[in-house]
Amino acid sequence: MDVAIRDMLDRQAVAAASQPRPVAGTIPPEQMRAGYRAQRQGVNLSAPKDVRAFDLQVAGGADLIPARLYVPEGCADPSAALIYFHGGGFVVGDLESHDGHCRRLASYAGLRVLAVDYRLAPEHPFPAAHDDALAATVWAFDHADEIGVDPTKIAIGGCSAGGNLAASVALDLRDDADRRLAFQLLLYPVTWPASETASRRDLDGPVLTKAGLAWFEEVLAAKSHPDAARTYLHLQDRLIGAPQALVVTAGYDPLKDEGEAYVERLVADGVVAEHLAFPELIHDFYLLGDVSPAVEAAAQETAARLRAALA
Repeated sequence: MDVAIRDMLDRQAVAAASQPRPVAGTIPPEQMRAGYRAQRQGVNLSAPKDVRAFDLQVAGGADLIPARLYVPEGCADPSAALIYFHGGGFVVGDLESHDGHCRRLASYAGLRVLAVDYRLAPEHPFPAAHDDALAATVWAFDHADEIGVDPTKIAIGGCSAGGNLAASVALDLRDDADRRLAFQLLLYPVTWPASETASRRDLDGPVLTKAGLAWFEEVLAAKSHPDAARTYLHLQDRLIGAPQALVVTAGYDPLKDEGEAYVERLVADGVVAEHLAFPELIHDFYLLGDVSPAVEAAAQETAARLRAALA
């Protein structure tokens, strides 16, 4: 494991040793969200300052959806764009927790990033987040001129739960001739595999624990839904027609194996897809921008791949 990240985890373990370990599901969601937000903001203070951010609302299926448009200095008008969905197990995460990460993507890739603040479980179980993600993507295509975006160069992406949303929307829109996604960027995505993978079996943290994963799945409440295939991606009988993809995994992440398996499925179905692995990093590492030079290097490499795909 990366030395700087190991040091951070060791310090956190020492600080937590004197406190009872909370049980998943016993902390009120808003308290969980506030803690996650503060923790991630605190290690992203060095995010690029050459990016302007504009808060806006996009039309959704049920209501207006908060979003944030990032425009880096010197960005072309129109430019390529990445529609981005944050991670957080479908329960935590928001525009603020992932602000530094989105600023890095926008600055390093030289494109607009539209971050979407979709509805969260348990207050809004499946398919609320997926409906918001799809609606926001459709809105971005239909309002591309207004937000300075080239509609032929729109990518979709997300991390963890957001990677699931991005992959889902990519499949939802693959037959939409008017809204052709150019690329999908899936950062350590959760795909809800049909059976337990080796990495899920062998890794209980850091960051993402077995209990946490089980609770996130429980409150998402998608398993018995008639549209469960929108999140349980193994239920998709084909991936043919999905846009080109880059799937990123981390070596110390329970989701590693399902990310790798999703790349293999994409390739088997004729989709151009690449796998970018960071063996020394952990789940959620893109949000640890101030912790390790390895995170900064990974962000730079990921953005370069995105920029090249949309050139």
